[in-house]
Amino acid sequence: MRTTVNSRNLELTAALRGQIERKLRRLDRITHPDADATVELIVHASRAASESHVAEVSLLNNGTVIRSVGAGPSMTAALDNLVDRLERQVVRARERPRSVRDRAEEGLQARAVPAEEETSTASAAEPEAAEGPRVVKIKRFDMTPMFEEDAILLMQELGHAFFVFLNAETDRVGVVYRRADGAYGMIDPVLDQSGRGS
Repeated sequence: MRTTVNSRNLELTAALRGQIERKLRRLDRITHPDADATVELIVHASRAASESHVAEVSLLNNGTVIRSVGAGPSMTAALDNLVDRLERQVVRARERPRSVRDRAEEGLQARAVPAEEETSTASAAEPEAAEGPRVVKIKRFDMTPMFEEDAILLMQELGHAFFVFLNAETDRVGVVYRRADGAYGMIDPVLDQSGRGS
């Protein structure tokens, strides 16, 4: 695996670079021989000490881009968290049904919403209502099943702070979003069925 390492607010020593390459070597048995990894190391002085060191990686593995983030009180801990997550993501990407992955990639290309599908509920001549908030635009789009990593990738490509998608693993609608600390979160709604039939 080819590895490129960048750092922010941190001196990138030869020892640290060697440590990163040793840790990523764990993935050699499950990645393509021509895989490329770009690692970014960041130290946040304003963040809690337990998560002040952040390691991010973008891995291009056999045509699939996998991104992962790890945080910890030291760069070693952040890298350990990162490699553990990345290993699970690579394995999961290999085990996905190919047809689902293909549909997700097609969805990435066809996701732009045509202008005619954006419906405005207020005409330019209508004055603003003073009663309170109201919906002024509705977007409708087909939802292609995809995995959370693909949803995050698409969200980044679109430059959005959040993205609504149909989770290919659970068949439920989910939301991925960018957190203030630069990591990502996911909302996985679960219907409360206790009140049904009462």
